Amino acid sequence: MRGRRMTVAGVVMAALAGTAVIGVRPASGTAQADAGGRAQEDGAARFQRQEVTWHRCQTGPDDAMGKELDDAKAQCAEVTVPLDYSRPGGRTIKVAMSRLKATDPGRRRGALLYNPGGPGVPATYLALKVKQAEPAVAARYDLIGMDPRFVGRSTPLNCKWPTVGIGSAGSDRRTFDRSVALAKDLAARCAAHRDVLPHASTRNTARDMDVIRAVLGEPKLSYLGSSYGTYLGEVYLQLFSRRADRVVLDSALNPDLFGPDLTRTAGPAATAVLEDWAAWAARHHGRHRLGATPAEVLATVDRINRAVARGPLRVGRHRVDSGTLPQLLWNVTAGDSDEAYASFAADVKVLRDAAGGVAVTPTPVLEQVLTGLSSPDADGSASVQTAIQCADRDASRDPETYYRDIQAHRADEPLFGPLTRNLTPCSFWPTTPAEPPTRVRNDVPVLMVGATGDPAATYPGQQAAHRALTGSRLVTLRGAFRHTVYGGLFSPGNACVEKAVNRYLIDGVLPAGDTTCSVTPAGR
Repeated sequence: MRGRRMTVAGVVMAALAGTAVIGVRPASGTAQADAGGRAQEDGAARFQRQEVTWHRCQTGPDDAMGKELDDAKAQCAEVTVPLDYSRPGGRTIKVAMSRLKATDPGRRRGALLYNPGGPGVPATYLALKVKQAEPAVAARYDLIGMDPRFVGRSTPLNCKWPTVGIGSAGSDRRTFDRSVALAKDLAARCAAHRDVLPHASTRNTARDMDVIRAVLGEPKLSYLGSSYGTYLGEVYLQLFSRRADRVVLDSALNPDLFGPDLTRTAGPAATAVLEDWAAWAARHHGRHRLGATPAEVLATVDRINRAVARGPLRVGRHRVDSGTLPQLLWNVTAGDSDEAYASFAADVKVLRDAAGGVAVTPTPVLEQVLTGLSSPDADGSASVQTAIQCADRDASRDPETYYRDIQAHRADEPLFGPLTRNLTPCSFWPTTPAEPPTRVRNDVPVLMVGATGDPAATYPGQQAAHRALTGSRLVTLRGAFRHTVYGGLFSPGNACVEKAVNRYLIDGVLPAGDTTCSVTPAGR
């Protein structure tokens, strides 16, 4: 889900019920690893002593990202880790990583591992983007990119799904039942991997991180995580609190909710972004002709939604139905820059014309998204993403809980509720989690940054993470409707946020208390 115009097709997942979060609450004023973290350390010991062989990153003539890493003088390697840390003598898998050495070796502080989110996004290549975006940080740290277990260049997991996800429950019972049938089919396609699925958890990825820390010879590990990467960081802090150095969480997820139901309540935040875009579109009515007032722009979107409820729209060679439209409209959350909002306005114009019966040609972005939604999950990324969520927390096995929830919110969340509250393959998953969810409660120093209008890591969720991490400081970017705020990696950067993060990573100075940054996007 990365890029200036990213889509959450296959990413938005919702489930109504999850298991209770359990774990060990540390005593007041202490930071302790939970029992599961301590119990696995002995099993990981021999893996932490392994020697790794660094090599070139390019795997063949078509590996453009590997070539770019090689051109940047990166090194790549694989570490061996146990599939199941409770059985270290059993089956093993490989986890791939890259390293970009600190550009100022005399002032090198240590290693900083980066996870961009997903879950299930490869990071061996994206560590290079951190170096390009933040050269001052790259001067002081070896930047480590890791492809989490079963992702990218690591040992793969691919259920060979015919589609990238389920999408919205649509406009009625009939369309919901179709999504139930699809969820059941996708889950069944993963049954052949039932020996692996319970071990795809975030807890095990955090343990893999600590193996990487050890084989790098680092007593402590610094960390930058965004989106899902913040949850991975939260779990690492809980399991290995004494091995964490400087940790930055960009757009933090509520650690008590991660799993199939994470985005269940994200509809209102996405609607707020849509309303912000509508105000922007009204100010640019002369160019986009979608409505002279925010209410008129939103009425245009509503007409598209009502049209698709009557029957699918023809958009070029594609068919857009009530299950697909919310995924297209979710693209409003790709960013709040003029560029992103103008691109989304162009998409809405195409959909408006299609709803009016006009033959249309999709914009290049819309064509790319529609093609992706109708294509097989060739590289397995969607099935891995689902496997991680299903391994972290159980989902309700009763589809009716989802339908009742969708219906209860259909009036107040007509566009996004059927998408964010829909069931996932986890409701029919062939395995259950091997461990309980991680209860994150500690006082390790952490810097958190995020936007009040974040549609994915909603601000109430960021605040919940802040309360769970009592040693954290929260830098809030007020007035921004974007997901991730540091480094300009996936959304526009902000000088105030940059200053706070870099001062912490480079000088070790946390803000004295929670602080607020402001944003005034160009053209607003």
